[in-house]
Amino acid sequence: MLQTPYYLIDKRKLLRNMEIIRTVRERSGAKVLLALKCFATWAVFDLMREYMDGTTSSSLYEVKLGREKFGGETHAYSVAFADHEIDEVVANADKIIFNSIGQLERFAAHSAGLPRGLRLNPQVSSSAFDLADPARPFSRLGEWDVAKIEGVLDRISGFMIHNNCENEDFALFDRMLGHVEERFGSLFERVEWVSLGGGIHFTGEGYPVAAFCDRLAQFAQRYGVQVYLEPGEAAITNTTTLEVTVLDTMYNGKHLAIVDSSIEAHMLDLLVYRESAKVTPNTGAYTYLVCGKSCLAGDIFGEFRFERPLAVGDRLSIEDAGGYTMVKKNWFNGVRMPAIAVRELDGTVRVQREFGFADYVASLS
Repeated sequence: MLQTPYYLIDKRKLLRNMEIIRTVRERSGAKVLLALKCFATWAVFDLMREYMDGTTSSSLYEVKLGREKFGGETHAYSVAFADHEIDEVVANADKIIFNSIGQLERFAAHSAGLPRGLRLNPQVSSSAFDLADPARPFSRLGEWDVAKIEGVLDRISGFMIHNNCENEDFALFDRMLGHVEERFGSLFERVEWVSLGGGIHFTGEGYPVAAFCDRLAQFAQRYGVQVYLEPGEAAITNTTTLEVTVLDTMYNGKHLAIVDSSIEAHMLDLLVYRESAKVTPNTGAYTYLVCGKSCLAGDIFGEFRFERPLAVGDRLSIEDAGGYTMVKKNWFNGVRMPAIAVRELDGTVRVQREFGFADYVASLS
């Protein structure tokens, strides 16, 4: 049995999301790119590339990973490209999207051989967290001044907009897209493609996929553009667990269970956004705070209910642990890095990668 902790990616669950993505592509005409900033575990790209058009990136390394491990259409974006990396970015990309007019002009000669895009900031978003809100006051994420943007239309062929954040509400998506159209519609009519970014939870249970597809098709027809989507979480939601083992139990006003993992090291978004992990079925008479093993006092996965008292050696599965985990994992406290395993479509489990002391040492100097 594989030593915990480890991430377990289930291809059968991944296939469910991929089939929804295929439906969206076929019905709406949109192209769908995997957002590597959320999920870049290339061990399952063999399945994903059958259902998706390519990848989109946030850095040089993600561009190269997308090109080498996924293939298809490779979009390059970064909040700011550096002089020393732009040529390598261009060499590995099919499209390049600049965050600002300043970057577009700075690297105009370097990127002349590629279709170029510009990020727009519509100044509205679905984010409930200021930390993650691309439309927050004084945001650096994209251009908003239509007059200034019109001045560089001769140098670009498309736009990228990313203002949805874990948006499960189709009506909200529809309203915000309407706002975007009111503001930038005159620009969309003069380009070839528009990416609506990620953060749209269209693979979620009960999401009105047909209405979503119709809205995308309507947008594409109205402006005569190719629509792109850039799902991250939507591509891999509910596909992955973090498998952990109880190392100790305590009582300090509440029952505590300490496991061989850490949210700060292995599920950092739980700490950043003060969210709880998911454990199912989360029923029973026994309630425990499941805690990480790092020295951080707030290293807590959450409070969950169990059918019996937890004991040392018990195995727990932390649900929905694929997004923003393996791309953010770190060596805080020198806690053992989770291995990465894949459950294949036939049910067999393959260990893709294990990490040891040598990896910890190599991450330092």
